[in-house]
Amino acid sequence: MNYKNIKLKSLAVKTLFAGTLFLSACDNGFEEMNTNPNAYTTPVIGSLFSTSIIKTAGDGDNNTLYANDKLSGCFVQYFSSLNPWQWTGDKYLYKQDYNKGLFETAYSSELKETAQIISLVKDNPEMSNHYAVARIWRVFILHRVTDMYGDIPYSQAGLGYIDATYKPAYDSQDQIYASMLAELEESALALDPAKPTFGSADFLYNGDAAKWKRFAYSMMLRLGMRLTNADVAMAETWVKKAIAGGVMQSNDDIARLVHTGGSANNWNVNSYLLQGGEGVPPSAQGKGYSKLSKTFIDYLKATADPRLPFYATLWQGNADASKLPQTSAPAVQKGLPSGYDYTTIKDLIPNWTDDMQAEFSEININTIAALAAPTIFQSYSEVSLLLAEAALRGWTSDNVKTRYENAVKASMEIQSIYPGGVTITPAAITAYLTANPFKTGTMEEQMKQIHNQFWASSFMNNIEVYANWRRTGYPQLTPTNYPGNETGGVIPRRLRYPESEASLNREAYSAAVAKQGPDLFTTRVWWDK
Repeated sequence: MNYKNIKLKSLAVKTLFAGTLFLSACDNGFEEMNTNPNAYTTPVIGSLFSTSIIKTAGDGDNNTLYANDKLSGCFVQYFSSLNPWQWTGDKYLYKQDYNKGLFETAYSSELKETAQIISLVKDNPEMSNHYAVARIWRVFILHRVTDMYGDIPYSQAGLGYIDATYKPAYDSQDQIYASMLAELEESALALDPAKPTFGSADFLYNGDAAKWKRFAYSMMLRLGMRLTNADVAMAETWVKKAIAGGVMQSNDDIARLVHTGGSANNWNVNSYLLQGGEGVPPSAQGKGYSKLSKTFIDYLKATADPRLPFYATLWQGNADASKLPQTSAPAVQKGLPSGYDYTTIKDLIPNWTDDMQAEFSEININTIAALAAPTIFQSYSEVSLLLAEAALRGWTSDNVKTRYENAVKASMEIQSIYPGGVTITPAAITAYLTANPFKTGTMEEQMKQIHNQFWASSFMNNIEVYANWRRTGYPQLTPTNYPGNETGGVIPRRLRYPESEASLNREAYSAAVAKQGPDLFTTRVWWDK
């Protein structure tokens, strides 16, 4: 026993008692005197929410260029590359930084402020709208993670910032989906237009509770439809709930973050990174690492799609926008075949020289990949296509053709909110729909047309397109089979967990792998039947 410590504790108690008596007789302004008037003592809720939106739109390479473009964008053959270790998704190769990027950024960055908001406002009835919106946003953040990896920490996600839960358990994806859908329903029903919201700190809807409600139900539609192969009855139930609740009605309802081109603080991070050294820097004069895939370009050309100049250009147009009328013309676009490198491309094109790279199309950095291009989290075009599928399944009395055509119009009209001055006239839209009409046929034939359009309409929302491709199988893609690839020449079905999870959160990681299956690109997530 340490008697010295006992004496010290006894002395401390006596001193504290004496000090208490002394303070009771003194001025009661002691606390104010010891408060820094220039420091925040409580979190600024609005700033926390703004920060979470910005981080989710782009917090560096990890949740933009890596997950969205180099992996998802290559898996669905929007992009291709001759560089096997910069654009690994084109060849199904494993690179730890790319693979772990979305997982680690979601938990360490995107979710942080949202978790804090939920903890601070959940018991405050006057801030019920803040709580509802934060919960909707939490679902958005985590649904991308579970779709890419499968079983993940969900119920305990973000608690490390609240109660030091540093080794969260993994929830199974079926439980995660049930929870996400319930959270969306509860949050949508709780939104009250008579109560305050985040106001101008809400960069998506400027505090409009009605638009957040439509976003919640539109997300419910997305997630409900994701379940068609795993639990069709559950899918039908939630899709019908979403439609009854009220989904997006027009392009005015899209969930987007507006960017500006002037200050680096306001740039579209994904666009900025694509314009850098790993994408399509104009200084590379057409020899950058990133090209648009032959699969994508050929489809757009075959259907005479008027979005092609908005999506694509030759490098000269990216270097000098005044040349775009010539360099973005459909006739000169040429996509790079997927799955080749600087050597093997010579087997396909015997007279190949490196200078020939300049002949292949790049993403247009003046329009869809401009620094001021908006980040689209969910579009009305997507919602309309999912409504077309719901009608096709007999879950609504809607006209499938009308919903399909609404989606095409919305996708083509939305280009007016992007920089670059590209517009598609009503006459051009009509001409496209006339040349590519929605055809009646078998359910599978109509599914093919709906989801080929999903692919053509949703370029640069690549994470979502990759999830939709895994669910529907459309577009029908020919896999690559690059030497040494991780999948045996099949398109990956998920990403692997970060290697750090196996060491720092071993028990939870091991339980997830035991339940879900091997931690490989080829292991399917629960809804991917």
